[in-house]
Amino acid sequence: MRVSHRLPAALSVVALLFLPGRLADRGEGHELVRGMTISCQGWGAEWGTPGFDAELEDLRAMGGNWVAIHPYASIQADGTVRDRGDLDAEAPPDWLARPLSAARERGLALLVKPHLAYWRSPFAWRGDITFAEPEARARFWRTYSAWIVALARSTRGADAFCVGTELDRMLADEAEWRALVARVRAVTDARLTYAANWDRYGEVRFWDALDAIGVQAYFPLVEGVVEGEETGEAALRAGWSRVLSPLRELSERTGKPVVFTELGYSDSPAAALRPWEDPPRGGPRAPELQARCLATALRVLAEEREWLRGAFLWKWFVGESRHRAEGFYLDRPVLRDVLRTGWTSDL
Repeated sequence: MRVSHRLPAALSVVALLFLPGRLADRGEGHELVRGMTISCQGWGAEWGTPGFDAELEDLRAMGGNWVAIHPYASIQADGTVRDRGDLDAEAPPDWLARPLSAARERGLALLVKPHLAYWRSPFAWRGDITFAEPEARARFWRTYSAWIVALARSTRGADAFCVGTELDRMLADEAEWRALVARVRAVTDARLTYAANWDRYGEVRFWDALDAIGVQAYFPLVEGVVEGEETGEAALRAGWSRVLSPLRELSERTGKPVVFTELGYSDSPAAALRPWEDPPRGGPRAPELQARCLATALRVLAEEREWLRGAFLWKWFVGESRHRAEGFYLDRPVLRDVLRTGWTSDL
């Protein structure tokens, strides 16, 4: 078992949440990941401000114990990945150094979850990224791997690190993924995962090389429901029962715990039907449905904690944000109550 020497004693049990299921027998895997993703309005500059510390205090007071950030690099049509150009392992920029120190000071654990910025590219979303030309594909792996390794080295004090997010059309390149995982392990003691889209996690062939199965958990929980139609907790639980069965089997087969690297619902009538969408907010009973979906999910996580180690919710911001109108934004009074209840009822 490798535990980072950079972690204070207060974080040691929390950091173990990503370890294989056999540790649950020793009582080390039963505390849930009660995580929140702190997003950004650009490239993450606000993570390096005092406002980031204030959000950690707020989340900790509600019962949170993990926080995630998602550094960006851009993807080009020819396969080139370009980062901000300020990664320095010996003197990390403030937007990376502050999350590490601020989380550690407050007894919180940190996940670093890189995202490729696909806007102004030919790709509709990250799951669309692929390259038919061998030269472009080779260029992608060369530049993407360089960015990921440099980022892992610059955040080597993190508790967990994600080697990729939703790059599911690149999953066939198993050798490249395994080589990347090995390079990342050489520069950080962080527990490693990959964030597979909810419908593609079964296609990942390198779970054995990682510490946890990461899933972007935007599972549709209901079928054949008309938008706006009342969806109660019983229907939501039935949906969770259906989608968790194959995940549980995968966890048992691989000996790896599952962590939801993203979980969220929009303030929309389609929240349970198409959770990945962020359509215009509002509609009949939309806020109530969003809250019910979130509350039910948190209860299910607590009940399945033997193998499903928790979730990073999507999403939060630092201070006032122009993105407050987004449906996934969780800093609203009714959702704060859901978080406080869901995050503390299992303690």
